[in-house]
Amino acid sequence: MEQKEIWLESLIVKTPQEGFELAIKLSRMGVKYTQPDIEVLKKLRTDYANNASSLTAASHVVALNFQTVSKANNYWK
Repeated sequence: MEQKEIWLESLIVKTPQEGFELAIKLSRMGVKYTQPDIEVLKKLRTDYANNASSLTAASHVVALNFQTVSKANNYWK
């Protein structure tokens, strides 16, 4: 089995902005792990980049990840 690079050290971040950026990173990494072939990813990008349903689904994934990061950071209270 291929050894993966460790890139996620913690969900703890200083600000909600950093949390949102981490949520985006989590979402992108999820896609990368699901489809590791970069050429296939590039080929499919034009399909979903012009599809409102696909973009809405991607936004939903980011929102779910932001919810997770927010909770991990006690909502920055």
